[in-house]
Amino acid sequence: MAGKFTTALGKVEISDSVIAIIAGTAASECYGLVGMAARNVQDGLIDLLRQEHYERGVEVESKGEELVIRLHIVVEYGTKISEVAHNVMQRVKYAVETTCGVPVRQVDVRVEGVRVTRPQSDK
Repeated sequence: MAGKFTTALGKVEISDSVIAIIAGTAASECYGLVGMAARNVQDGLIDLLRQEHYERGVEVESKGEELVIRLHIVVEYGTKISEVAHNVMQRVKYAVETTCGVPVRQVDVRVEGVRVTRPQSDK
């Protein structure tokens, strides 16, 4: 369990998958991010995931009382990758901390690919 804390009324445990969904949803709202990528270890293939599978591109790890979140993303061609990554880091950290009440030590972003969109041709 990634998020654990105790209140006067009892204990609260938040699963890794819930935190991953929150992080993936927050990341998807960032400009320049096309989608999350899941790395298939056997083939080395990168699959662009649909919105309902954003948690697959997110890894959550507990480090004591804090969380470490790793995201595998695909960015839009022509955007500044460092800015997209920085925005994703800030938004994910804020979303997880405010929603779950668990401190986030770090958010690592791994850019797995760049998506080039072709302009629509008028036919």
